[in-house]
Amino acid sequence: MTARTVLTVAALTLREAARRRVLRSLAVMTVVLLALSAWGFSRLAANFDSLTSGEARLAASQVLNLVMFGLSLIAALGTAFLAGPTMAGEIESGTALATLARPVRRSAVLLGKWLGLVTFGSGFIAVAGLAQLLIVWATMGYRPPQPVTGLALLAAQTTVLLTLALLLSTVISPMASGIVAVGLFGATWIAGVVGGVGQALGNEGMARVGTVSRMLLPTDGLWRGAMRAFQDPSVLALFPAADDFPFLSQAPLTATYIAWTFLWAALVLGLAAIAFQRRDL
Repeated sequence: MTARTVLTVAALTLREAARRRVLRSLAVMTVVLLALSAWGFSRLAANFDSLTSGEARLAASQVLNLVMFGLSLIAALGTAFLAGPTMAGEIESGTALATLARPVRRSAVLLGKWLGLVTFGSGFIAVAGLAQLLIVWATMGYRPPQPVTGLALLAAQTTVLLTLALLLSTVISPMASGIVAVGLFGATWIAGVVGGVGQALGNEGMARVGTVSRMLLPTDGLWRGAMRAFQDPSVLALFPAADDFPFLSQAPLTATYIAWTFLWAALVLGLAAIAFQRRDL
């Protein structure tokens, strides 16, 4: 009964997400970004005669990382502002009270909504990311070394952020939960850049800022792992101190960090379930 409830709520969440204006905005921003990247890559390919093969791969991998960051930002905005109305909006409108008047567990409803949002976010990353990889392959002939791993890490980044937004939506308003989640996403990325600069300069205090931020909110750590999967391996030979550059990643993610990401998501989802259970409807 609980499993069926979870799947039913997940399907309803997907259907509701498809009807929201946020989805149309996501589609427009994604199409614009893909069109601009196709134009940019084609112009870059036109200059291949003046570039060596190594320089061409370097340029392609770095521009690809830049565009993929744009896609991850669009996914972050979309999922964060979808997760907010999913819980807080239904509580404020009274829809949640009508649903939970039936013999349905709140935890099952929350898990179903989380599963629906994860499916939506992962699907967006898969479709948009694959389209971008096809564009860079068609225009420049560049193929990332680990495209599946990179897309999987971007999907995990989206999952982490929407899980946080879902927790926030159980305690604050829909708009506020989206704003706070996206703000923390941006702050963590900036902290990661600061940490990379600190590491390049040998400043332990600045370097620790990046390390701590990636533990508190794993979005930047997952992004750096995705960059590593998309970039050409020869880039690291050209830039041995790569961590101070926001679109280069020197070290792959460790199994320990990936395990921490899963644990983080489980803990935050558990906190969301507790907060939703105790909230007055």
